[in-house]
Amino acid sequence: MAVDNHDLGSGPSESSLAPGAPGPSMQVRLHRGGRWRRWLGARFGGGPKLGDRIWRRVLHFFGAVVLLYYLLPPRFFVVVSDEEALLLTLAAVLVLEGLRLRAGVELPTIRPRERHRVASYVYFAVALVAAVLLFPRAIAVAVVIGTALIDPLIGEMRLRPEIGPRTLFGLPMALFALISLGALLAIGPWSLGPAVVAAVVAGAIAVIVERPKVAYYDDDLGMVLAPGLALALWVWLWPGFPRSF
Repeated sequence: MAVDNHDLGSGPSESSLAPGAPGPSMQVRLHRGGRWRRWLGARFGGGPKLGDRIWRRVLHFFGAVVLLYYLLPPRFFVVVSDEEALLLTLAAVLVLEGLRLRAGVELPTIRPRERHRVASYVYFAVALVAAVLLFPRAIAVAVVIGTALIDPLIGEMRLRPEIGPRTLFGLPMALFALISLGALLAIGPWSLGPAVVAAVVAGAIAVIVERPKVAYYDDDLGMVLAPGLALALWVWLWPGFPRSF
């Protein structure tokens, strides 16, 4: 992701293997060939590449719907607990990814570099489920909403050469911190001083871990889990911190 890893794809056709390239014997397409994304790109004055990028951003924003978990009454799904339903949903995502990699199932918005590796949406799904099940609610809300909104913003900013490195770091960090501050204060039990400190720390960590571009790592995982773990550990080691000064 040295160039924004959300923008290395160039349209719907790139989710398929090139003609003549070796690949799975079975091909099942779970999309309509990119017509929706071509239409979307055209509405914003571009082509399939733009439509594909916009649709990936939209899907990324919708990752925050995992927070509906907190609003569900116990045993909402009757036959399984809410936690089990969340884990079953994650299992379905993992099975779908396994089918994509092994059986040739074609999914929309898959970028060329993800053809033969685990795709970003899987990392994001794992991170989202881990956050709501493992972190205190205020921290989970902060990092889930922060990543859902700020990661796509960083991708768009990186496409604009006029945006310098200071702005590319400082603006996303400040916005992630503001989102985190709002979540910590709204959900509690954080007082203003500790919430401000924690929000700035979360914002800085989130933007830092978005930058590495290495194999078997994805920023969708790091931006949720790294600041979340840092704040959760902080509270665990210093239980009075959220209410101090």
